[in-house]
Amino acid sequence: MDHIIRAITADGYVKAMAICSTQMVERARQIHDTTPTATAALGRVLSAASMMGNLQKVENGAMTIQIKGGGPLGTILATSDAVGNVRGYVTNPHISLIEKYAGKLDVGAAVGTDGMLTVIRDLQMKEPYIGSTELVTGEIADDITAYFAQSEQTPTACALGVLIDTDCTVKVAGGYLIQLLPGAPEDIIIKIETGIACAGAVTPMLESGMSPEEILRKVLCEFDLEFFEPTEVAYKCYCSLERVEKSLIAIGKKDLQEIVEDGKDIEIECQFCDTIYKFTPKDVENLLKTLYN
Repeated sequence: MDHIIRAITADGYVKAMAICSTQMVERARQIHDTTPTATAALGRVLSAASMMGNLQKVENGAMTIQIKGGGPLGTILATSDAVGNVRGYVTNPHISLIEKYAGKLDVGAAVGTDGMLTVIRDLQMKEPYIGSTELVTGEIADDITAYFAQSEQTPTACALGVLIDTDCTVKVAGGYLIQLLPGAPEDIIIKIETGIACAGAVTPMLESGMSPEEILRKVLCEFDLEFFEPTEVAYKCYCSLERVEKSLIAIGKKDLQEIVEDGKDIEIECQFCDTIYKFTPKDVENLLKTLYN
């Protein structure tokens, strides 16, 4: 089962979290029929969104990552609830394979670097918090790191990985976030950087079967860690007939009346889970009656 594990160092200077997201990324691949490069890019964003959503301190809050890099993938968007359950999509899920070299997907080229990473935090207040930073590499993890440094002034190390199997399914996916807490001395940064360098890339660790807890222990090997209870997370869409009806109502009386007069069924597809909701002219007429009678 996909899950997030959170930890804090015994000295109280560093907090960290890691995720196994293989099943959620595979579910996204199945729903959107993504090609390998698109799967890798969307999977990284879903993994990051899940961890960042889990960081929210508001019970009913939500967090959205939107990336527009000017590359062939178009927009990548992922939304997480306060637990870490996510849903997302990519504008062009069927792009051709893009590799740096044989066997190594080039996510950065697919995403592009001519654009922005935007984070929208719904903290159940009057207005959401919105922060944006320019993309650095398009590889996602570097861009998340830059976002935290520039927009939230939080020194952060982020690593994300998605490994695609020979049959184009998701073999492993996951990553970690490490953040300095206020008052951390300079030598703490050196210890973290040394640990990250010694541990190496996150994808081989995931492929070897390491759990999120084991990954954090390896990366933060120079620290004593205190772990919290793991949180199960999944790909989860909140669409429903009621929500779709509300979006249909929002187009206005005139357009709804035209749908009725046209006499043809309409279909509305959820962009997150591809569920199709069908409305007959009679259904739309009933909506009109409910609204305007």
